[in-house]
Amino acid sequence: MTGLLVVQLGTPAAPRAGALYRYLTAFLGDRRVVDLPRAFWLPLLYGVIAPLRAPRSAAAYRKVWRAEGSPLLVHSARLADRLGERLGVPAALGMRYGEPSVAEALAALEAKGVSRLVVLPLFPQASSTTTAAAWDALAAALAGTRRVPDVRFVRDWADHPAWLDALAAHVRAFWEEHGRGGRLVLSFHGIPERYARAGDPYPGRCEATARGLRARLGLAGEDAPIAFQSRFGPEKWLAPSLEEVLARLAGEGVETVDVLAPSFAVDCLETLEEIAMRMREHFLAAGGRELRYIPALNATDAHVEALAAVVREEAGAWL
Repeated sequence: MTGLLVVQLGTPAAPRAGALYRYLTAFLGDRRVVDLPRAFWLPLLYGVIAPLRAPRSAAAYRKVWRAEGSPLLVHSARLADRLGERLGVPAALGMRYGEPSVAEALAALEAKGVSRLVVLPLFPQASSTTTAAAWDALAAALAGTRRVPDVRFVRDWADHPAWLDALAAHVRAFWEEHGRGGRLVLSFHGIPERYARAGDPYPGRCEATARGLRARLGLAGEDAPIAFQSRFGPEKWLAPSLEEVLARLAGEGVETVDVLAPSFAVDCLETLEEIAMRMREHFLAAGGRELRYIPALNATDAHVEALAAVVREEAGAWL
């Protein structure tokens, strides 16, 4: 039987400092995310960075936490369930960091008789920090088993026509309801520039998404500029930052900007708190009048159909 394993980055179990400490040490302790020498990095992470960041991050999570739990978990679980229903196969969600783990998701699929596994990391643009980390989690979960399934792994779908069509239609629907802003900013999660120089494909995949989306919306590059968000640490990250782009647009007299985050399959802390709250305040303080965040595709019908097309292509005769 074929099954679908949907892998998401992860989320804390609760919007409290203790839960955030455990999540941050797992996340930032992964070499895929921070590749600094362990003897230097781990004492700094456990002794300084995580204790300082955990209370602040917990406060941010409390602003967006839902009755059902973390927005990322709620949306991702619903998307995995709907994808399984649409494809007619068992599906399970596993988190690279946090719960439910990838190992737990694999165990649930194995209990249903799955012997052929399609793995869909929920990262549209491949990166060593996300997609490869999902592969690591899969390999670790399978390391102790004697019943390794056949595996097909979706690397990314940054330029897949079905997904780009769904994303473009989503933007048009937002504009039909709210009107069109002066610019459409495409905000991608950032990575250290050093990772890109070492061969991480992520910047090129972000460009591929931007090109495909602009073409479908009839926009020039200056109408839909790329920005990178969520910078962490002192080293240089991919540029320009979202803060820089928003300040520049406000300085040029652009009063209203729409922000879309195409690297996020579902809404989470980085979209709901960082963009929709903090970046809105930043834009207003720089002289802008209104920042409107366009929600992620989440578990909408269009997203389910688009990702089902992606999975079918990878699965081939399995489905």
